[in-house]
This record gives sequence, C-alpha cells and structure tokens, in this order.
Amino acid sequence: MSKENGWAAAGLAPEDARIDNLFAAGQPLISFEFFPPKNEAGSEQLFQAIEELRPLRPDFVSITRTGGGTLPTLDLTARIQNELGFRGASHLTCVGHTKPEMAEYLDRLWDTGIRNIIALRGDLPGGQLLTDTENGFCYASDLVPFIRSRHDFCIGVAGYPEGHPQCLNLTRDLEYLKLKIDNGSHFVITQLFFDNADFYRWRDAAQKMGISAPLVAGIMPIMSVAQIKRFVLMCGAKIPQSLLVKLESLESDPMAVHAAGVEHAINQCEDLLANDVAGLHFYTLNRSKATVLIEQALNVKR
Repeated sequence: MSKENGWAAAGLAPEDARIDNLFAAGQPLISFEFFPPKNEAGSEQLFQAIEELRPLRPDFVSITRTGGGTLPTLDLTARIQNELGFRGASHLTCVGHTKPEMAEYLDRLWDTGIRNIIALRGDLPGGQLLTDTENGFCYASDLVPFIRSRHDFCIGVAGYPEGHPQCLNLTRDLEYLKLKIDNGSHFVITQLFFDNADFYRWRDAAQKMGISAPLVAGIMPIMSVAQIKRFVLMCGAKIPQSLLVKLESLESDPMAVHAAGVEHAINQCEDLLANDVAGLHFYTLNRSKATVLIEQALNVKR
C-alpha cells in the first residue's frame, strides 16, 4: 500500500501527516508509543496491540529507536503509517552517529512519507561518558537544527518534569529544553511521572522561561512492582509514597497491582485533562490492555 493510501485509510490527507498542525485545534492529543519487537512472537504481540488500540483513534503513534539505531525503527514506522493508517513519528537518537549517517537516515525517512521525528540524544552505551563524535552530535539540541536543515520535519523533543537523571539542576535542565525549542523543535513529550504536582511545577517554570511549545504528558500505567522499579531507576522519576506503599502491599497479587496501576493512571489523566494538558502520550510497552482501560474510563471524545 502506498503512503497516500495508508493516510487515506486513517482519513488523512498527505499534508495532514504533521503532528504540530493538530495542536491548533486546542484539544488534547492522545498518542501511543511502541518499540520494535525483537522476534516473531514480539511482532505478533505488537500488531495485536495496535489493532486493539485502533478504536481509540490516536492522533499519532511513535516508534522508539533500537540499540545502535538500526533500520527496524524506520521500517516499522513506515509500515504503521503507510499500511495501517496511523500518523507516525520516528524516534531518532544522535549520540555515536555522524552527520552523513544522519543525513542518509533523514532522507530515507522523508522518502517513506514520515513527517514527524522525536529527536533525542540517546543512551550512552555501557555507562560511557559523553564525548564529541567526530563530525557528529553530542546533544538533541545539536540534532534539531540539522534535521531542520535537511527536510521540513515536525520535531518533538523530550522534557523531564523531575529533571534529567544526568542534570543536577532543574533550571539548567529547562534551559536545555528551551535551547531545543529555540533551535527549531515544535512540541515536547515528557518522561514518565507519577505525581502531577511535579508536572505542573515544571510546566509553570517552563512557561516563565518563555517556552510556549505544547507540553505533552508521558504516562506509563504500572503493570508490576518490579517492572516500575526498574523504569524508575533508569529514568529518575519517583513514585509517591502513598502509591508505593499500596503497590508493595499488593505485590503478591499481580492482578491487584495491575488494577491499582490503572486506577492511578486514570486519576492522573483525569486531573491532567482538567488542567489543560496539551496531550497524553502513553508508554504502552507494546501491550494494549491498560491503555484501553484508561481510555475507556476517560471517555475522551475523539
């Protein structure tokens, strides 16, 4: 199926493929994040989840970058957009890659019909220190203007309501975010968080600093205690004490943990929507059940 036919399947015209045009309507966007599967079983699970989430009519879906930044991300994003009819956004990490490599990748994305990129620095392998890549990039703020110079992509970047794990000062962290916006990015998706007060403080501080780009809240439904503890260690987010105590009291009952996690996410999303969040971006982990339950409870008009 051609990219034009894929867009038509979703009721899109080719010029509507960009995410930034959607914010003008003033309604919160709903989006989902997936990652490239590692094997056939993972692929079946992913596409089953996508079909189960289809009735929720997300405004866009994003595909994360695999380790080393290989082609599955591009191919998967193109398939989801051009064959399945979802507006797609491809994650693009720059650390360890040269400008010629990035230029080639951007050209290929553009040629497949992808018009949205989530520009990220990327994780450093094996705890390495950040060093300059010859003829390359150190930060997402360096990558953003390079993308803009190559093609007219819509560019999303990451934001950190509780601060980036490697940044020691929240104000400096926001200064880096502003630099990414000033360099040409169009919207922000946050790292996962579980306390909305952290998001509101961060949003207020960002606005006072002159950041006017839409700030989309990243939501990860808690499905198991062990799983969420791993994610918290990786990203630096914290779990509110009352929620942690509740989850640990239910740890021997996986179904009860899942239900408590969904309940917390529903309450979190209801509050965010009531306080004019620009969008909700669900980290699905290639599963659908929790996100479907949350969306059904929210009853967001699509």
